[in-house]
Amino acid sequence: MKNKRFIVFFLILALGIVTVSGCQSGDKSSDITVKVAALNGPTGMGMVKMMEDAKDDSTYNYEFTTVGAPDELSGKIISGEFQIAALPTNMASVIYNKTDGQIQLVAINTLGVLYILEDGEDIQEIADLKDKKINVSGKGATPDYILQYLLKENGLDAEKDVEIDFSMQHADLAAAVAEGDVSIALLPEPHVTSALMKNENLRIALDVTKEWEKVAGDENPLPMGCIVVQKDFAKDNPKIMKDFLDRYEESVNWVNENHEEAGQLIEKHGILPNGKLAEKAIPKANIVFLDGEKSKSPMNAFLEVLYELNPASVGGKLPDEAFYYTK
Repeated sequence: MKNKRFIVFFLILALGIVTVSGCQSGDKSSDITVKVAALNGPTGMGMVKMMEDAKDDSTYNYEFTTVGAPDELSGKIISGEFQIAALPTNMASVIYNKTDGQIQLVAINTLGVLYILEDGEDIQEIADLKDKKINVSGKGATPDYILQYLLKENGLDAEKDVEIDFSMQHADLAAAVAEGDVSIALLPEPHVTSALMKNENLRIALDVTKEWEKVAGDENPLPMGCIVVQKDFAKDNPKIMKDFLDRYEESVNWVNENHEEAGQLIEKHGILPNGKLAEKAIPKANIVFLDGEKSKSPMNAFLEVLYELNPASVGGKLPDEAFYYTK
């Protein structure tokens, strides 16, 4: 009888130790599946090594989804379908304001992906755009606001000193500038690389990221893509967040160091339709990992510019300090 009592006592004690250990882990659950989403395009490219590793590594508790349309991704984040997502930076601000702080920005993952292409040698600086026609995709979209800001900071009026044509979307504009139907085009990656591959006479006249840094300062690079997390999930699962961020940073570094292999994976996982295009686009896609603390200055500078041009572009107001997730 004494032996039985001892065994029962031992089992209760052991169970108590396991329970206490689990409670002290800092996470509500260590075996949940974290649902992660990314838009097709540059904002999802740095995640591709994680996507590949998740298929074969049992220690990966992540389920990845790629989404084509920004509005679709926005709705799924607001509904809580995804715990973590890669998306455009201004969209993160819009969702944060729309949901009264439901999400937080974890990291900047993509800097400027915009370039001005030209078939010729006329454009050497922003001032050279005076009296020129510039084709841009999406009136009221981020590239439009960035161009307006750069023109203004270089002494040009977007309404008087240049002609801006918004009649074509990215793919059509890339084809038009490659075919010579358009002389000057502002495009993002991978459409820049697509056009350059089709027409060897085209050149990158201006790197918009460098032009941005000339006026905003080197400490404020142009942030165009980011990682966000559901605020409550991050608060409840600090170990999972640390694991994700460590793995994500490793994935970003791998993509930047292995262009050919990364290009193949980017095609495989449907982030871009062509591996060779992805391989050539990686160097100009500015894939980075800047954590929440390092994101504050460039994000604040960027969002302030957008807010001045159109408050709705950032969700009606600038996000507060709680917008940024810090470890």
